[in-house]
Amino acid sequence: MKILIASDIHGSAKWCGKLDEEVGRICPERILLLGDLLYHGPRNDLPEGYAPKETARILNSWKGRVFCVRGNCDAEVDQMLLDFPVLAEYSLILAGSRLIYASHGHHYNIDAMPPVAPGDILLYGHTHVPLCRMHQGVLCLNPGSVSIPKEGSGHQYLLLDGESLTAADLKRGILWQKTLSDLFAQEES
Repeated sequence: MKILIASDIHGSAKWCGKLDEEVGRICPERILLLGDLLYHGPRNDLPEGYAPKETARILNSWKGRVFCVRGNCDAEVDQMLLDFPVLAEYSLILAGSRLIYASHGHHYNIDAMPPVAPGDILLYGHTHVPLCRMHQGVLCLNPGSVSIPKEGSGHQYLLLDGESLTAADLKRGILWQKTLSDLFAQEES
């Protein structure tokens, strides 16, 4: 199954629209959103193309194949605009023999691990900085931010297609592609 993974859209219709173009091109069976969908939050400047209602319209066009976890900027009022559940604190996904634990990252992240075991995958956003690192036998992945990238990163997302993981940038295209086996074989840092 092909799963597109994105985080931290923060109400940017411009960057959500570019992600929608990727959704149309890639045709993923599922889309996993790691929170902070419509509101930019008090610590962030307004993202380029800030238009929460238009962003919600784009996100709602994915209904039926999107699932989401709640970010620290998401609230019950956001649920009123969205046609899919957005308030779950985490999501568990079975990918073959691996468990994927998905959360926004403000509670669980590489520095505060959830109840996972070696061989599992932790997906989270929140920091707006991409990450791909082994930690305690767990593959920790952060796609970065769709709309407000930080620390010199781009407008990024991940694509999980069976055993293949791709990191891509909405401006520059594919950044890297590796198998999960290769990623699990990398040294811990």
